[in-house]
Amino acid sequence: MAASIKHEEINGIKVPVVFEKDTNLPILNLQLIFKNSGYIQDKEKSGAASISAKLLNEGTKKLGSTKFAQKLENSAISLHTSTGFETFVIELSSLKDVHEKGLKLLTELLEDPNYDEKTLEKIKTIQIGSLKRKENDFDHIASKNLKKLIFKNTPLENPSSGSIESISKLKINDIEKFLDTTLDLNNLIVVAGGDFEYDELISKVKKIIKVLNSKKKNKLANIIVNDESKTNTILKETQQAYVYFGSPFNVKVNDKDSYMAKVASFILGGSGFGSRLMEEIRVKRGLAYSAYGYVSQNKSHSFFTGYLQTKLETADEAKELVISIINNFVKKGVTKEELQSAKNFLLGSEPLRTETLSQRLNRAFTLYYRGLEQNHSLKELEKIENLKLEDLNNYIKSHKEIKKLSFSIVRK
Repeated sequence: MAASIKHEEINGIKVPVVFEKDTNLPILNLQLIFKNSGYIQDKEKSGAASISAKLLNEGTKKLGSTKFAQKLENSAISLHTSTGFETFVIELSSLKDVHEKGLKLLTELLEDPNYDEKTLEKIKTIQIGSLKRKENDFDHIASKNLKKLIFKNTPLENPSSGSIESISKLKINDIEKFLDTTLDLNNLIVVAGGDFEYDELISKVKKIIKVLNSKKKNKLANIIVNDESKTNTILKETQQAYVYFGSPFNVKVNDKDSYMAKVASFILGGSGFGSRLMEEIRVKRGLAYSAYGYVSQNKSHSFFTGYLQTKLETADEAKELVISIINNFVKKGVTKEELQSAKNFLLGSEPLRTETLSQRLNRAFTLYYRGLEQNHSLKELEKIENLKLEDLNNYIKSHKEIKKLSFSIVRK
């Protein structure tokens, strides 16, 4: 049974509900997804979204972290909060026969988050410890510095985990303020599924989400990717060079030709062995163990990014080779064989993307969130199957902005 999209009026606000009935297993999967509410909202307090999610994973103030966790564990209930760039997600999953208990605990969590100073200090200490360990993670450093280059002056230039300085400054009222503006009916999309009838489950969910605010809708920022080619090189005591790169790639998620970006991305660097980057950098020249690159399409922004590791003495050569590969890709496009190989994989692997209820719900939500029809994926597969080499290569040639590469390199 395919997912349905309905709207339920709660406190005068029409809340979208993505629902799929699945009788294969007696389970409940419920996600409260708050749009425009991830670390895109970390404008002044870097890391606030991440810390807020972690605080909601510490149970209620009344029960505290340990007792709340025991209640979940005793009934094999999973209740977890996470944050992305554009979304803030509270997910509940359980067996059907204990779903009432799960929903009750979710209600308690929304009504009484663990706004406790000691709890916050514990979370901050763990986060700062993690950030200190990453100071010697050269992949992390190269990735972080690339974001500073290509997303300068946007919320994306800072890591979602924040910095040691920003995390240490967070106060309990910062977290309360973040959650107060995030957990709002205006931002909410309910995603639910399992062995339930729609009316039965949603009537219960409506009672829970009535406790949420209904003050103001968060607006989605439009992120502009920096198109000025720059290189940031950091010297560290390392045995190899870490090379991260990125550039603009202007495509909207609801663009009629966005499927071509998916095919081009797969051929260029997303397919692992057989991709253009891997073939040219590893197979032909042996400059790296692996080399990847892909186009990331999001509602607020899109860009091309990739990475490789190479010997210290071949870092400059690898960098110039990446530039050459991208320029050649835009100029000459792909081959007939590359297109056919991409079609075979993308069409053949489609069933693996919708095997589980969770996968299907996630896809249904993503399509709704991006303003696309629920049959969009099937239409997209038809377009990929019928894609002509000339059309794809003309599309690639039209995206010359991908050549405006910036590099973040960590080397000795």
